[in-house]
Amino acid sequence: MKTVFRTKGTCSQAIELDVDEDKKTIRSVHFIGGCPGNSYGLAQMVAGQSVDDVIQRLEGITCGMKSTSCPDQLALALRQLVNGD
Repeated sequence: MKTVFRTKGTCSQAIELDVDEDKKTIRSVHFIGGCPGNSYGLAQMVAGQSVDDVIQRLEGITCGMKSTSCPDQLALALRQLVNGD
């Protein structure tokens, strides 16, 4: 299942997600914009991981003075995907 999530409050503009049909495992993640090295590294680290585990690990992470971050936005995107929002 492929989808695009528009981020808010981060340097990246969007996150392209590919999650298996049962919404349990992340196939791939690609950030549009943002810090290339960090976003590529994060995408590589979560590929093949459990959606629930990634949400649990990344949700609530902030970036500097911002109330969110690219990892937090990824967790939000995955939560919305799982919940069908």
